Amino acid sequence: MKRATLLAFSLSFALGVSVSDAQAQSRIFNTVKEKLAAGERVVGGTVSTPDPDIYCAMANSGFDFMWIEMQHSPLTYTDVARMIWACRGAPAIPFIRVPNATEGDIQKATDIGALGIIVPMVDDADKIRNAVTFAKFPPMGKRSQGGGQYRALWGNDYRRTANDNIMIIAMIESPAGVANAAEIAGVPGVDVVFAASSDLGSFSGKRQGDPEYEALVTAIEVGTLGADRLLGGPLAWMSTRAPYRFFQGPGTTSLIRRGASVVLEAATPCRELPAGVAPIEGEERCR
Repeated sequence: MKRATLLAFSLSFALGVSVSDAQAQSRIFNTVKEKLAAGERVVGGTVSTPDPDIYCAMANSGFDFMWIEMQHSPLTYTDVARMIWACRGAPAIPFIRVPNATEGDIQKATDIGALGIIVPMVDDADKIRNAVTFAKFPPMGKRSQGGGQYRALWGNDYRRTANDNIMIIAMIESPAGVANAAEIAGVPGVDVVFAASSDLGSFSGKRQGDPEYEALVTAIEVGTLGADRLLGGPLAWMSTRAPYRFFQGPGTTSLIRRGASVVLEAATPCRELPAGVAPIEGEERCR
């Protein structure tokens, strides 16, 4: 008998539920959560345009999740619902950075199928505690069971499995949030604390590398790891800050620009080389 089945029997005996219910409650379909639990790093591609073709291209390009940007874009929930539905089944899991941690924002985000709620500007534990409450069904939270496409996306057992799959990411962006980092990270239901590198600099007036800036980052790290939570940050930190596991990757404009550069370079190898240099040894020199 497989370990998962034994676990289901144990749960059913302890909780007084059927084996099928215990198995359903433990079903994990958020692959980001699975990868993080296995010790892997995950990267999300940032999208802020409503074009489903662009969303699908990114969602199938190798990113672990899609960072759907609703705080700093004119995207509507109707736009995002169409994007997610158009590319249902894509490997990248939809995460939404909501405009704010309101009940309406989080209810809409989860109803349209987001499995990750990224909450900006978290300065205190109350804000992220409310976000958890709005994102999770009872008994863990107070999410209302309404309509939406979540069941068509994630299965008919969604009501029983959603709480185990929806992730909450708290973004700390200011010195006020840094001062409360340990309390924010300690809120039950928080999965990742994200150090927002640009806004930390904007709100503190310091730059990366400055002792004062690095002290802010260190405080986030200490508070987060002390609460046994995961750290998130910009993709540029992947190679420089070892504890981080959850990363925001580039957006559509940057990816198009880089992709065009690669295509043009392959087509015209002398494009970036000075005259007299051969792109490959033995080939004709550039003119």
